[in-house]
Amino acid sequence: MREIDYNISEGNIQLQKIKKKEIKLKKISLIIPVLQEEKLLDFTLSHFTKELLEKYNIELIVSDGGSNDRTLEIAEKFTEKVVKYSGETRQTISAGRNAGANVSDADILVFINGDSYPENCEAFFQAVQDWACGKGKFKNCIALTCWVTVQPEQMLLKDKIFYAVHNRYIMLLNFISVGMGRGECQIVKRDYFERISGYDEKLAAGEDFDLFKRIAKFGKIGFIKDIKIYESPRRFRKYGYFKVIMQWIVNSVSVIIYGKSVSDEWDPVR
Repeated sequence: MREIDYNISEGNIQLQKIKKKEIKLKKISLIIPVLQEEKLLDFTLSHFTKELLEKYNIELIVSDGGSNDRTLEIAEKFTEKVVKYSGETRQTISAGRNAGANVSDADILVFINGDSYPENCEAFFQAVQDWACGKGKFKNCIALTCWVTVQPEQMLLKDKIFYAVHNRYIMLLNFISVGMGRGECQIVKRDYFERISGYDEKLAAGEDFDLFKRIAKFGKIGFIKDIKIYESPRRFRKYGYFKVIMQWIVNSVSVIIYGKSVSDEWDPVR
């Protein structure tokens, strides 16, 4: 009887080892470009707890574009991987994202902005891990994006209309393989990111659209509509929807036709 019990126990141990191998997680780099973000960064980064990062095998990378406020101090409370820019000219957000990717050694790159975070971080990173491990409806996609919106308590009627239309516009462009995704949420397999040499660093605006447009030439981009990314509405509140959308359109058309953005730099709204 003891011999039988030992064999059963040994079998359970072997089964546990097999299960551990089966659920091995891919490494994820969460890359956040920032500039003068002392007002929101503490709140943003607080969503990415140590427990969450360990559970989903995530390294948090903050890429700073030359802040002279408390941004670096805040970032260093949450991660040791803080990339500091010290150039004389203004760094583009494209270069900031690439700088973060350059210090990453992960298979999966997740780019969000300093004012953005998932509504449900557990659901978000579980979806990313499932996709990275070849599971779920998006397993054949080479990149992902999500539904971007604002927090319910900040939502106005004009916000509801804009996000309802704009998110469906992004869904349509990805469905027809044009490629589209805002910088608030771009999830990319590293090999494809490197294949196209990452973000175009000369673009001060439209760089997010440009990245997915080039990636879409190699495969499908999935849109996860059931997972929300919250962003600050600060730019829309300052300039209004019409002006911001017109800037997007002008820069996107210029990127498509001329390979460069009209804007020399993107005004930080803080």
